[in-house]
Amino acid sequence: MHFGTIAIVGDVILDRYISGRIDRISPEAPVPVLVHEHLDIVAGGAANVAANAAALGARVCLVGLVGVDEHATRLSHTLARWDQIDTRGLVRDAHRQTTTKTRVMSGRQQIVRIDNEDTHPPEPAIQAELVKQAYMAIDGADILICSDYGKGVLDDSVLDAVIAHARARNIPVIVDPKRTSFAAYRGATLVTPNRQELARATGLPVRTDDQITAAARAAGAQSGGSILVTRSEEGMTLWQDDGTVSHVRSRAAEVFDVSGAGDCVVATVAAILSAGQSMETAVTIANTAAAVAVGKLGTTTVSRSELSHALMRDMPDSGKLVTLEQAAAMARDWRHHGARVVFTNGCFDLLHPGHISLIQAAAAQGDKLIVALNTDRSVRRLKGESRPIQDERARATVIGALRNVDLVVLFDQDTPREAIRMILPDVIVKGADYREDEVVGGDIVKANGGRVVLVDIMPGRSTTSLVKQAGGQPGAETDIPA
Repeated sequence: MHFGTIAIVGDVILDRYISGRIDRISPEAPVPVLVHEHLDIVAGGAANVAANAAALGARVCLVGLVGVDEHATRLSHTLARWDQIDTRGLVRDAHRQTTTKTRVMSGRQQIVRIDNEDTHPPEPAIQAELVKQAYMAIDGADILICSDYGKGVLDDSVLDAVIAHARARNIPVIVDPKRTSFAAYRGATLVTPNRQELARATGLPVRTDDQITAAARAAGAQSGGSILVTRSEEGMTLWQDDGTVSHVRSRAAEVFDVSGAGDCVVATVAAILSAGQSMETAVTIANTAAAVAVGKLGTTTVSRSELSHALMRDMPDSGKLVTLEQAAAMARDWRHHGARVVFTNGCFDLLHPGHISLIQAAAAQGDKLIVALNTDRSVRRLKGESRPIQDERARATVIGALRNVDLVVLFDQDTPREAIRMILPDVIVKGADYREDEVVGGDIVKANGGRVVLVDIMPGRSTTSLVKQAGGQPGAETDIPA
């Protein structure tokens, strides 16, 4: 998956973690004494959104406001580890301190948080520079994130300007909100409140699925766009502006720290959308990313490798031999997890090295491989009454036992066209003895944005030749794999 460029405008924060051990209570006051052991400094707020997007492989143009102080220098050094983050849009204001959150930790327990911040809107000249930098970032971006932490950067005038600029260029806008009403975000494509933010903005209850759907609908009326509600251990709810609703359940995860989980969700949704994927796919993948993020301590990022492994765990088990309806549903779920679904087909009567070569080549074209087998009746029509040598259940068992095969389906027609129409794979793989325009179902796949791949086959390897060598009576030759 190739990610585009993301413009991020919002409140950048420096997160500091002071950690140590507690062995005693102070004689001066009834408070614990922390023996300082370590100081960690990481990007927070809009800067953490940028770090998460960069960790996934997206390019980022970050626009925000910092002071002329040591914390601004520390934040710049922290962001410098990401080659993909362009920080030239960070505006320095000598009359403002860099927003900093200092958390004091003992083990995994947070004892106290100390905030340094100025939350008033910046001076007009600074605002003008922010808008100028935002316009430059948006002009080179595929998607815009407005990361609002309520620290003064995204006041009404700045919000109106950057959202209007993005919409004029047909660039989707995602807002991570902090307002008590979402009306200020009008024009945004997607607003991503958590449960508490949704309740505060709408004044509605948000305990059940139905209540959250109703509140999301009300929030959508305020912003004019879709609403993605993050629900902690319950997953997410996506209410789209066309009225469709989907509840994405979270996989079981041990929760150590929710700091920055919302940043991870916003960054992941933006990155997946920038790659041309659907909103449903972006939300499914972001749900998995959030589960990884809350399993870590402190404000942190989720790497592309970590997300890939988690997505593979989250995908439903194959189950091998399934119905076409089940295969179609599982293929949709896999695609929502960002997987490329590959399809190949044949009789696969007596498994031989030619078959193995084809299946290995097919598996290399994507993430999940579906093999469609002709039923016994279909094989007899195509190859004669002496075939198949093994019945369909035996053939499905053998094919399903191969490591590279994720699903096996049976089709009773002479061609797999109907199976391909139902499953809609991203890739069809056939042997190079075909021309691309001869591949059944290739037109369906290509019309859906997929492709046809022709792979070299091993000469002299076929079930028919094996039967001849054994002295059997093979059926007529056909143009489907034996």
